[in-house]
Amino acid sequence: MPGIDKLPIEETLEDSPQTRSLLGVFEEDTAAISSYFSQLFKAMQRIYDAQNELSAATHLTSKLLKDYEKQRFPLGGDDEVMSSTLQQFAKVIDELSSCHAVLSTQLADAMMFPITQFQERDLREIVILKEVFQISSDDHDAAINRYSRLSKRKENEKVKNEVMEDVYTSRKKQHETTMHYFASLNMLQYKKKIALLEPLLGYMQAQISFFKLGSENLTQQWEEFLTNIGTSVQNVRREMDSDAEATEQTIQDLKAASDPLYMPDPDPNQIPVNRNLTRKAGYLNTRYKTGLVSSAWERQYFFTQGGNLMSQSRGAVAGGLVLDIDNCSVMAVDCDDRRFCFQITAFDGKKYVFLAHKSCTDLTIWIATINNISKRIYLSENPEEIAARVNQSALEAVTPSPSFQQRHESFRPSTQGRSKTGRSGSQCSAGSESPALSSLSLDSLVAPDTPIQFDIISPVSEEHTSQAKSGAQGRRTNPFGESGGSKSEESEDSILHQLFIVRFLGSMEVKATESADVIYETMRQILAARAIHNIFRMTESHLLVTCESLKLIDPQTQVTRLRFPLSSVVLCASHQENKRLFGFVLKTAGGREDGRPVTVCYVFESNNDGEKICDSVGLAKQIALHSEMDLEEQSRLIAASSRPGQPAADGQILVLSNSQSEDSDAGEEGQKKGESEA
Repeated sequence: MPGIDKLPIEETLEDSPQTRSLLGVFEEDTAAISSYFSQLFKAMQRIYDAQNELSAATHLTSKLLKDYEKQRFPLGGDDEVMSSTLQQFAKVIDELSSCHAVLSTQLADAMMFPITQFQERDLREIVILKEVFQISSDDHDAAINRYSRLSKRKENEKVKNEVMEDVYTSRKKQHETTMHYFASLNMLQYKKKIALLEPLLGYMQAQISFFKLGSENLTQQWEEFLTNIGTSVQNVRREMDSDAEATEQTIQDLKAASDPLYMPDPDPNQIPVNRNLTRKAGYLNTRYKTGLVSSAWERQYFFTQGGNLMSQSRGAVAGGLVLDIDNCSVMAVDCDDRRFCFQITAFDGKKYVFLAHKSCTDLTIWIATINNISKRIYLSENPEEIAARVNQSALEAVTPSPSFQQRHESFRPSTQGRSKTGRSGSQCSAGSESPALSSLSLDSLVAPDTPIQFDIISPVSEEHTSQAKSGAQGRRTNPFGESGGSKSEESEDSILHQLFIVRFLGSMEVKATESADVIYETMRQILAARAIHNIFRMTESHLLVTCESLKLIDPQTQVTRLRFPLSSVVLCASHQENKRLFGFVLKTAGGREDGRPVTVCYVFESNNDGEKICDSVGLAKQIALHSEMDLEEQSRLIAASSRPGQPAADGQILVLSNSQSEDSDAGEEGQKKGESEA
């Protein structure tokens, strides 16, 4: 006999749409089996009830057996062995259709009993299990909906425990019912063959024993054929018994292993978090708008397919695209009416999806998986191995090591081919040249256990404090944190104005200021910390470079977020591999309680080349050193410092004469017209 198609019992707990679709095929096959066996039962019943109609009933049976190969069974329809066997039976039955009717008792024991037992016991059991399965599935969906509607603000522990117990009970009931239902459907494939072959075998044996002409009509060849069929039936029965034992053992093992999964929020100690996945599937709640300001939640089955996030409703044949998650950002967010929420934003920032899970463990796994897919790890040959290496490297990146050289062997950008002096725009330093890397240690660059600031907070220094106090005595304080008069005055006095679009990555306190390696080390630690803690949101600002200071301006309100005096910028450099990354080191006097200066490294990401920004800072430093030059000489210095072939879209240089008395707001508006899109 060929292999038997089976339902996967291991996937009953997941209850995916694919499993439901496969279950529909088995249910359709069961309906077809029930319909066919009903006709066969009626045919054999006619043989038993009316001896006078024995010939007609035998002919109908033979016809039905011949039509078996024309039946369209969703499962096992192309069973050539069964079709050929039934064709041979039909031939024999057709030859015996003109014979006398057999004894009723023989027909009742050998022919009617197996098929009656199959119809009344096996098929009826399938119908009952189907009804129980539908009821348990509806109860489970209702329990999940009640659990999802638990309010985060008004959390009642008693109600929460009752709902969680309801979810546990309904899920366990559904899982057990589904496993027994699947097992019965699998066993039906065996019982179908047995119930089809045994009555025919009994009928033939009754005919042989009844007719005295058996020796003439039935040759030795037919006896051997019947013997082979009987052996096949016994083999199928033994195979069914063996499969039933294995299925029962599988059900018991799955019940024991799945007990922690019945809880909606299982213990993280029992279910470890796997951060190395590049594929994930499961049910999530997604939020969609129902009106201008109102929204609702819907539970759907989500899965990843390559670099795409797909969703599929229960009962749907295939899933649909939700979001392209290549180079996307994902982060956990807070929600008033749901717990364990996270948001996925596309690479262009224009499209996002808001999802919620039932447990914190699965939330962490989903975020880690989407983060791995965003890095396109799934395109490699061994994605899980590479994801494990990346995550391990990220963990080791923030772990202090005894040697700077060992730690930067694979992470620090290569310095081969770069001249020791460098260009003045790419690296500007108030100190001397950096020593060899072999003599540097980690503690000489960055203090151990230094906190990282991921958001913009204005620096506190005595200079800013004294300026704020003196300004507050003589004039009215601007509620937006800056004075229009000082800004206009600085705009008029400064000959250099360059505007860049940047995004703040982070800042941290450093020790060394003599080498660009301190900026590279800061970049690496900030990026590694962002990857570990799943921090992907960045604050976008306009960086204004003048001869007096560096300003971070809010692009919407035009309020100055931070102002760095140019004299305090001691080092500026861009990343040698990722040119969009750059940073500068700021040294402020009297930043500590003991009066010692504080040195902080700020890291940014720009839209274009970071060296252009470093060049602009270097040019501003040169103009500040030659402040005694007249306006014409400073203009020639700016023209000589600009690189040939440099595009003027981003960071356009504006030379202002003394007669140009436009205010800084109008000047910044003119700057933004010439810059590239973010």
